[in-house]
Amino acid sequence: MKFSDIEDAFMFVSASFYGDNSARICKSTGQICYSSESSDMDEIPDEAYESDGWVAVPHKNDLELGQDLVFKFVAQHLPADSERVHDFFHSRGAYSRYKNLLEERGLLQEWYDFENTRTEAAIREWCQDNGVEITE
Repeated sequence: MKFSDIEDAFMFVSASFYGDNSARICKSTGQICYSSESSDMDEIPDEAYESDGWVAVPHKNDLELGQDLVFKFVAQHLPADSERVHDFFHSRGAYSRYKNLLEERGLLQEWYDFENTRTEAAIREWCQDNGVEITE
């Protein structure tokens, strides 16, 4: 499978609240099927839930790429703002406030680079752990 196809499926699953979107990969064919609670879309065949030949694409929170990743970045780059950033995530608009803070500190691009690098590494590790072969 092409890494970009797996990454697209991961982004689809992670684009919504946990459990709203899902995707499954057939390990033998590379077919990816999608399902979404919010749009009444369900392409996933029943066999995908019953067979070891299929694997569910994880949500970003499954790979510690949501708030966990934010807090890792903050610990490394903004330790003095750690409590402030934690407070952001107790109400709506947390990511917007977080990105505004990063922009104020001149760290927004560094965050995007950090996030992209960690996301790619986590997806590749997940593929290896789950027998999903990547072809470039």
